[in-house]
Amino acid sequence: MRLMARAGLVVEQALVAAASRAVAGATTRDLDGAAAAVIGARGASPSFLGYHGYPATICVSINDEVVHGIPGGRALADGDVVSIDCGAIVQGWHGDSAVSLIVGRARNSGDEELVAATRDALWDGIAALARARTIADVAGAIEDAATFAGLVPVEGYVGHGIGTEMHQDPEVPNERLRGREPRVRPGLCVAIEPMLTAGGRGTVVLEDGWTVRTADGSRAAHWEHSVALHDGGIWVLTASDGGVPELTRRGVVPVAP
Repeated sequence: MRLMARAGLVVEQALVAAASRAVAGATTRDLDGAAAAVIGARGASPSFLGYHGYPATICVSINDEVVHGIPGGRALADGDVVSIDCGAIVQGWHGDSAVSLIVGRARNSGDEELVAATRDALWDGIAALARARTIADVAGAIEDAATFAGLVPVEGYVGHGIGTEMHQDPEVPNERLRGREPRVRPGLCVAIEPMLTAGGRGTVVLEDGWTVRTADGSRAAHWEHSVALHDGGIWVLTASDGGVPELTRRGVVPVAP
């Protein structure tokens, strides 16, 4: 888990660098370059670059794009809702995290609420993992937070286990699903990632084969952290503070592995 924590901190630093470039007039390629520079300087490798042919270091998804937006020449504008997803590998172990932000000033309060509520859903899901019997408890906490905020999880996209591969079992849904859910035990490492929208649940994939957009054009937000459950408790691997401030507010005391 310590190597995963090292990978997680590289991801956190890369996301900070990319987010700092998210200003009006910057291109999504600029954000990608900032993240790539951090990952390379830390002696890590990008998880995304080359993954099933993916051509960039990060994903940058804008407004009605939910996930997997490919960086390029598109320029950001004031009021854009931007989701940045990043992964890195250290000695064979992966970290994966995502943030959403608004470029400049929000065009409406609904965008601010969307970004903030999706972040809250992430932390509610992480806190639920600390007490969970099964993955369904995590999924239910995320769905409850979304419902409270008047949002819905997009259909068909979930969190996942993480370790020596970026995507491993178990899947971590963002809503309650019928069926037998995996039990939660120490040693579990998962990437929890609510992807929420104020519109409908449906999505479409663009011709590039990667970018996922909401079917109805509603805006979306995406937040993610890689989290470890160990014998001593829970720790957020992609946060330098381990998630202490947010989890303590929710009655959970994180413990470093």
